[in-house]
Amino acid sequence: MAEEPAAPGEPMDIMTALQLVLKKAVAHDGLARGLNESVKAIERNNALLCVMAEDCDQPDYTKLIEALCHEHNDVAMIQVTHKLQLGEWAGLCKVDSEGEARKVVGCSCVVVTDYGEETEGLNVLTEYLKTKA
Repeated sequence: MAEEPAAPGEPMDIMTALQLVLKKAVAHDGLARGLNESVKAIERNNALLCVMAEDCDQPDYTKLIEALCHEHNDVAMIQVTHKLQLGEWAGLCKVDSEGEARKVVGCSCVVVTDYGEETEGLNVLTEYLKTKA
């Protein structure tokens, strides 16, 4: 499931950029994972970005998060395809000696409250969000 970073000189795709941003946010303790933490972060107006999994099996869950994101400062939203992929990117897994993710826990919603340091991935992501808005 792990994607290779783009080679120097090649444009970075949005999912690779999102993965890098989430890894930096985990390192800087700027990530709220799960419904409870995400709702708290959005209601406190700390949310910078909300990432939802498309394969979430609770329609009420997605409606709540989408409504809160629109209500509180129009928090930007991005959708990823699988909740296991989002869980791995959010650090909800064990990493073995070869660097492979094991025991990945699915996560339907992640809210970024601190991007950490500025990276190329963050620049790509902010440009994408500007064009999407």
